Amino acid sequence: MKKNFITGLLSGICSSILLFAIVGTLYVMADGKVDINRNNNSQIETQEDGQSALKSEGYKQVLDKLTFLEMLVDSYYLENVDPKMYADGIYKGFIGSLKDPYSTYYTADEYKALMESSSGVYHGIGATVSQDVKTGVITIVKPFKKGPAYETGLLPGDIIYMVEGEEVTGVDLTEVVSKMKGKEGTKVRISVIREGETKPMEFTITRRKIEVPTIEYQMLDNKIGYIEISEFDEVTVSQFKEAVDFLEDSGMQGLVIDVRNNPGGLLDSVCMMLDRLLPKGLLVYTEDKYGNRVEKEAEDAKKIEVPLAVIINGNSASASEIFAGAIQDYNYGTIVGTTSFGKGIVQKVIPLTDGTAVKLTISKYFTPKGRNIHGTGIAPDIEVELDEELLKQVEIPMDKDNQLQEAIKVVEQKIKKK
Repeated sequence: MKKNFITGLLSGICSSILLFAIVGTLYVMADGKVDINRNNNSQIETQEDGQSALKSEGYKQVLDKLTFLEMLVDSYYLENVDPKMYADGIYKGFIGSLKDPYSTYYTADEYKALMESSSGVYHGIGATVSQDVKTGVITIVKPFKKGPAYETGLLPGDIIYMVEGEEVTGVDLTEVVSKMKGKEGTKVRISVIREGETKPMEFTITRRKIEVPTIEYQMLDNKIGYIEISEFDEVTVSQFKEAVDFLEDSGMQGLVIDVRNNPGGLLDSVCMMLDRLLPKGLLVYTEDKYGNRVEKEAEDAKKIEVPLAVIINGNSASASEIFAGAIQDYNYGTIVGTTSFGKGIVQKVIPLTDGTAVKLTISKYFTPKGRNIHGTGIAPDIEVELDEELLKQVEIPMDKDNQLQEAIKVVEQKIKKK
């Protein structure tokens, strides 16, 4: 009976490998969220290749050792164990052995949460978070002004130490986010480490429906438009086009686009938004391990005709870097701020038939001029550090925001030269 259970688990892993070959139809996006596009030309492994790889590494030895370990747990471990825990642990460990912080196995609940997050609407605490790839530390980047995290007192820079009493440093970011999400009206306990405090701070936050404010825009003085993009989700494309159209119809003379603290999003979304700004041409391309190249191009004849500046910082990642990189390569605008995060690789999310999924790093992406910025980021044309006293503020007054003011100055100078 025990042997049959472990054998079933290992067979399940083989089935997953086969499924990778069959299901490769959900195409990539900049940060691993799902973008439903067909990609039937992907080069893939066959079932036989996957099984041979396992056998060559000692399939029988792996099976025997797992059976023995299960016997040890049954004999000595203090608590009873649900067999499903074995399965999830083995599948997570299998993908975790790649030592790639962006590749992961999702349980059915985690995959559901991932799909939900890409739509721009979910139930949770209402905050953007980021994870340091090297240390595993998870940090609050920005609590939404109308969300429960902000109302409870979480601040930018707070390090998430525990969720529901479990330490989360080093845990996959999607898994931690899924723990913070939940049914509307339920509570979640979060412990954070804050600079200047001697011990962790405890918060109990009531979850509620969050509609991610991915776009905010307004007309500033001197007819300079301002658009802030917080994520590149499905809803962002229409919101962005609406913002640009409104500002143009209102007589916009220049434009500042702010992607600071934007962790990324859907590849198709960022490309459609760039298409609204740039002339026809290459926006970004990807290359996989086999050298296969996939290009994304601007096809819309519409483009903006006014001076442009884009603000970035160290939390501008993935799709944000595709956005800034394309504008920089075309010399279509000035990049202001500090060097971006440096995520120049692409993930594919592959759903499995039991409702679970796997996310794998499958390619590198390159800016139109052929730059891969993984590990280096996009360097601004004009470097401006945000004033230190502003770093902990959730909402920075525009007249105090020195990075924004520099971007406005750049656009104003360009307007005068026209």
